Amino acid sequence: MTPVYSPYDHASPDLQPPPLRIEAWLDPVVDEVGHDPRSAYVETYWLPVLGPSTTWLLRRFATHLDDVPGGLELDQEDLARALGLGERSGPNAPFARTLKRCVDFDMAHWRQTSLAVRRYLPPLAGRHLRRLPESLQRRHARETSLSRPSVLTDRLRLHGRRLALSLLDYGEDRSAVEQQLMRWAFHPALASECASWALLEHARRRSAQAAHPARGAPSNVPTAAQSERRVEARLESPEAT
Repeated sequence: MTPVYSPYDHASPDLQPPPLRIEAWLDPVVDEVGHDPRSAYVETYWLPVLGPSTTWLLRRFATHLDDVPGGLELDQEDLARALGLGERSGPNAPFARTLKRCVDFDMAHWRQTSLAVRRYLPPLAGRHLRRLPESLQRRHARETSLSRPSVLTDRLRLHGRRLALSLLDYGEDRSAVEQQLMRWAFHPALASECASWALLEHARRRSAQAAHPARGAPSNVPTAAQSERRVEARLESPEAT
């Protein structure tokens, strides 16, 4: 893997390590389809790939960020000891290697003065699945087969449409909305589709408000938003999970 710079790489093992500031890494795509680090999915499938120390560190980060969503500073030595990683500091210490593993697997990345950590871990990619024992590979295939790909697509589409509509509400034009969705890692085709839908829905809402300023759109007129709610209801049904 490509080495990743960390401000702790050159810390002396004889010095007290500085506080570690963590903050949430917001990723609109992964946050929509990903898994909480404390979930059964992560324990079953990500743990064999990341290793127990990295998995437990990500879980601990998630708990801290639940308590302080804006980010916080952690005592590295105290956190390392709480995870059973010992008291030794420096770039070759177990805790430093565990932090680096978080970054190497794209679960966190360094910013200027903090470590941005994913709140949700993505579904396993093919290269990671191949590292699992065959029994877990088969189990993963069973659990994610059949309707699951379409459900993920529906969730991404629903999420993308909401984001696109919000961007239009903030004054962005269609081109800017589409470009922003692609910067958030939406597939170009899906970004274009979401931007087009949002433009029509935005115009429909403005027309409805102009025609009925006191009460909004007539209740007997079907809207694209109503179809979105039907998608949500399908996603929440037992068959979709």
